[in-house]
Amino acid sequence: MRLSKKWIDKLVTLPESGMGYQVVDVHLKNGAIIKKIIIVNCCILINQNNLSFSENDIQDIELHKQ
Repeated sequence: MRLSKKWIDKLVTLPESGMGYQVVDVHLKNGAIIKKIIIVNCCILINQNNLSFSENDIQDIELHKQ
């Protein structure tokens, strides 16, 4: 999923987890938290679990804490 400028602007301010990617937790508006999602180049969210949600469902994105 390609993220909008709103999320790109936030992700640019956060440190990388590795070269060119971030591991994040995605907080959805329904209260669910999807952990360990990979975002590449601050703009491409890779949904490894094929969970059904859209960008409109996202409340917040934060770096995953180990």
